[in-house]
Amino acid sequence: MRGPDWQAALAASGILLRLARFDPHVAGTFPLGLAVPGSDIDVLCHAPDPDLFAAALWAECGRFEHFAMWQWRKADRPVVATFSVEGLPFEIFGQARPVAGQHGWRHFTVEQRLLGLGGTAFRDAVLPARRAGAKTEPAFAQVLGLEGDPYRAMLDLAEMDDAGLLEVMKPGGSPGA
Repeated sequence: MRGPDWQAALAASGILLRLARFDPHVAGTFPLGLAVPGSDIDVLCHAPDPDLFAAALWAECGRFEHFAMWQWRKADRPVVATFSVEGLPFEIFGQARPVAGQHGWRHFTVEQRLLGLGGTAFRDAVLPARRAGAKTEPAFAQVLGLEGDPYRAMLDLAEMDDAGLLEVMKPGGSPGA
């Protein structure tokens, strides 16, 4: 995707330093090379105290354009904030679970592994689905021929070793094959 430089926007935001105490990790389509118009810069954080995290978001990010923040009502009540920097949207997600165990991070890491194993040809297969409007996980599931809930399917793939992922990537391959 051409347009604003996501790494420059990330640096300009200072978000990784501003939220350092929450172990921020950049995830999503930009670092995967699968961004399309409308993609945002995703930052996942470990926020064991949602009230403290919300206060930090307000103090550190409240001045950014289009700032909005809300808290989920279910589970451990993650806090989400959105805003824009240098024309690019950001989404900050803070959950009580450490980042390595968050679904978003697990999706991201298995997507990185799949792209690494499949190379340019695999990336080129996923991009048309993204450009057609599919979210990332459904785009991967579509290319891999995975059935059912694509988000659950990607979590299942995250448990596989590289040999298992390569098997799934073969034409006609399936999870657990």
